[in-house]
Amino acid sequence: MTFQSLLVSKDEQATAGLTPVLSSFGLGVQCCGYPDALCRLTDQKFDIVVVDYDDPHSAALVLQNAYQATSGSPALTVALLGDKSKVRNCFGAGANFILYKPVAEPQAMATLRAATALMKRERRRAFRVPVQVPMQIHVQNGGEMEGILLDLSEEGLDVLAAKPLCPSAIITVKFSLPGGDAVEIHGEVAWANPNGESGVRFTDLSDGLRSTLASWVNANAPELPPEDADPVAQCKLSDLSLGACYVETESPFPENSGVLLRLKVQEIEAQVEGRVRVMHPGFGMGIEFASRTEEQRDRVGSFIAALTGQPGLTPELMIAPRALAAGDGENYPGSSGECEDALLGLLQNHSDLGQEEFLRELRGQRSPEEVPS
Repeated sequence: MTFQSLLVSKDEQATAGLTPVLSSFGLGVQCCGYPDALCRLTDQKFDIVVVDYDDPHSAALVLQNAYQATSGSPALTVALLGDKSKVRNCFGAGANFILYKPVAEPQAMATLRAATALMKRERRRAFRVPVQVPMQIHVQNGGEMEGILLDLSEEGLDVLAAKPLCPSAIITVKFSLPGGDAVEIHGEVAWANPNGESGVRFTDLSDGLRSTLASWVNANAPELPPEDADPVAQCKLSDLSLGACYVETESPFPENSGVLLRLKVQEIEAQVEGRVRVMHPGFGMGIEFASRTEEQRDRVGSFIAALTGQPGLTPELMIAPRALAAGDGENYPGSSGECEDALLGLLQNHSDLGQEEFLRELRGQRSPEEVPS
């Protein structure tokens, strides 16, 4: 499977430096200026779009068209930026990643390593396998009906229901995987047509059910993007609470992306899903933990106790991308004013803080008992 990238820049030095780096990750590279980029985004499908922010207005148009022109999985976007004070502007315009100019090869390698890992994961997550099996549909606060499963992915399905479903409806579906077991899945209707065909986004998937669906898709998909076997980058856990953590890494993932963390110290291990709340290009990211149940809090609490009880221990940490956009809802409660968890509160209210201001606030929260930095 070949992936394609579009590099939009008038800076010959940046183009010459980035082209071989993009190619090293198995990406085909097309280079052009701003006007030509708008035409190419209309006519072709790109997996990664890199755009120079020397002309902010034209760059914003390219980012907007990169998002609107994409069907299925969205293209990942990287902004080339010479003025670090404009980082929030770039994120607000739709950039997922930032590369500072002049571009250094190690910086480009670290950023594009994270981008390509997320791109491959997003393609696998969204890959739909055609299938036709009967299913039962129960609509919350409604009735039951029959339907036919049309296709299935790790994160959702298409169904032809006996009656039209309503967008945003909460439903439960039951069906048997071809050659597999019967499953029961909760979901939300993402879109619906009058003829009864609807797209459903899964919610509250257990680890076991998620693994079952991933295994079935892997076994039945004709071609899936590969996943990198190695961790995306070296990560250093600098701050940790029951609801969040901050990780120093050269390869942070975009804000709002879903990630999976595996933390280990001695015999204690915790696996936690999270959402990136704040991303500092080339430096680190703050991650809010999902599904803050009593069981998860106990796991994270045991991990914190092991670290604080034996000063000097260095925890092992691996972070893998899960989705470009983490799901909202009960798994990620919104900010509600004062937060008992100081670290989580800082992540939820970071929007007015630059990187240096944020890091000063972060350092100010630390105590001798917290994870050493």
